[in-house]
Amino acid sequence: MTFSRLKTAFCAGLAAVGLLVQPALAADYPHKTVKLVTHSSPGGGTDVFLRELIKHLSPIMDVTFVVENVRGGAGAKAIAYLAGSPADGSVFYGTTPSYINTSLLSKPEKTFEDLDPVVNLFQDPQIVFVRADSPYKTLKDVVEDAKKRPNQVRVGVSTPGSLDRQVMEQFKAETGTEVTIITHDGGGDVMLSVLNGTSNVGIGEIAELRGQIDAKKIRLITTYTEQRLPQFPDVPTAKEQGINLVVRKFRGIAGPKGLPREIVAAWEDATQKVLQDPKFKAWYEKDALIPAYMDQATYKKFTADFAEGQKAFFTKYGITTE
Repeated sequence: MTFSRLKTAFCAGLAAVGLLVQPALAADYPHKTVKLVTHSSPGGGTDVFLRELIKHLSPIMDVTFVVENVRGGAGAKAIAYLAGSPADGSVFYGTTPSYINTSLLSKPEKTFEDLDPVVNLFQDPQIVFVRADSPYKTLKDVVEDAKKRPNQVRVGVSTPGSLDRQVMEQFKAETGTEVTIITHDGGGDVMLSVLNGTSNVGIGEIAELRGQIDAKKIRLITTYTEQRLPQFPDVPTAKEQGINLVVRKFRGIAGPKGLPREIVAAWEDATQKVLQDPKFKAWYEKDALIPAYMDQATYKKFTADFAEGQKAFFTKYGITTE
């Protein structure tokens, strides 16, 4: 028997007993280092999400990930950075509704339409929180105080283009109140604003607040969800308190326009795997993130539909006139 035939027979034998390990698709990813960009400040929701994600995604894709905070312009600088980056799979952007809202409201040179949605991972429930010693026990307490003292209640939100900032217009319309809205570079800054008393109330997500929740430095007073969060069964929804507010915030990944199909396929495959990773699952379930995987085709349609819905929202609540 020739050497080549012997080698073929040997490999066939290994495969038959399950000892021949085939390399995973992710091992063929064309870059060993990949940058993930966020418009959020360190400690903000997207920053926390990306830094936790890469711990579990890195071994699946055999890639070293680096998170970079590109701040400014309520996300406009990060969008422009991505739009000007090579579409080769080396750089991506952590998406939230902010990158759509900023595009629609401030009309920057580069918008969400200059990026390619890749995959979505989660819905991230929004919550309303206060400092532990706050007199507010419920969202109704906030509303009652705001009616007594117009523009004296200070509410901390993230960037001007963030979903939580825009929802405050709906909140004011639904409750007939006027409050002072204070914007920040990200959720981590909102948390600090509440802790130091600059803001009386904050809007955020569990992941960015987890340390202060566990330390009992802050207290949750409501969720903008259809149902109570299983992780916080004692925290009522806004709807339970007579305020018709349900907010759906997404978290995903986008890249420069024109990404090769094989790059997108690698992300679709790896994303489905990481969502099943037991350690990552333990993290996101603890922090109330809801898995909402979408492949690229589904995520593209979702993004376009969401943008149209936001345009209607802005017109309805007088945020824009178009």
